[in-house]
Amino acid sequence: MGTRTLRLATRKSALALAQSRWVKREIEVHWPDIEIDLRRFTTRGDKILDVPLARIGGKGLFVKEIEEAILRGDADIAVHSLKDVPSEVPEGLEVTIFPRREDPRDALISRDGLRLEELPGGAKVGTSSLRRMAQLKATRPDLEIASLRGNLDTRLRKLDNGQYDAIIVAAAGLRRLGMEQRITQLLDPKVMLPAVGQGALGIEFKSRDTEVRQILSSIHHDETAICVKAERAFLGKLEGGCQFPLAALAQLKGDTLYIDGMLGNSTGTVLIRMYREGRPDRPEFLGTALGEDVLAAGGTEILREIYGSD
Repeated sequence: MGTRTLRLATRKSALALAQSRWVKREIEVHWPDIEIDLRRFTTRGDKILDVPLARIGGKGLFVKEIEEAILRGDADIAVHSLKDVPSEVPEGLEVTIFPRREDPRDALISRDGLRLEELPGGAKVGTSSLRRMAQLKATRPDLEIASLRGNLDTRLRKLDNGQYDAIIVAAAGLRRLGMEQRITQLLDPKVMLPAVGQGALGIEFKSRDTEVRQILSSIHHDETAICVKAERAFLGKLEGGCQFPLAALAQLKGDTLYIDGMLGNSTGTVLIRMYREGRPDRPEFLGTALGEDVLAAGGTEILREIYGSD
């Protein structure tokens, strides 16, 4: 293939850069003649920090500018936290390369080293996620749940200076930044089902760029792909964004694919949680079927309430 440079688009946050540098190293192991040039972009989601994501358009805010850069030819690939990628991507692009997944669980970090069940009533817990807020209310309705935006350093600083008693963040981000020692407790998915794709990276590129596809295939992880395809099919069936609590986790055990899914209303007072298992060679079918189960169990009414549909 000869020497060539791949331009990798990334957000400027410490976590985004750590993830992009990890992908850069992985590609270079398999393709020593390829140079990876990191191109830093600021997205709308990075600029608006004082408003909950659900109110300003949801998770796509972290990828739009980067996708536009690939489409206009200013970048070849982008590395995303898969949980930030909407279920549908722009025409001409695809997110089909998934490196090995990190821990998908959520992590509680508390100032006094107390676990979730040990926090006193009225303790202030910070999170930016309706998904986490809803599940926290279901488990510990006596806690004060407060909105928390900003990058990981900002969130930790707000915890350390006493603005919160505890915060909940993705464990994968802490691990990728070498900050796993901050984790007080990894939350069991039975208590806190993670976001779709949490802990996984998705690499985006132009569909017609077969050379890039060949390069990226060297870092693709089949088991991760099977699981996140099921989760994203569930997300797609429920038209999910940040506007309501939605979660899913798929796990491959032997020859069986298991998926848990959850949908809640906007206030977190109603949670529908269901489960399916099936064949790993049809992950999208399994995720879609679980989405249909949730809709039939009351999810349709929740979506009608949220979107104001007829």
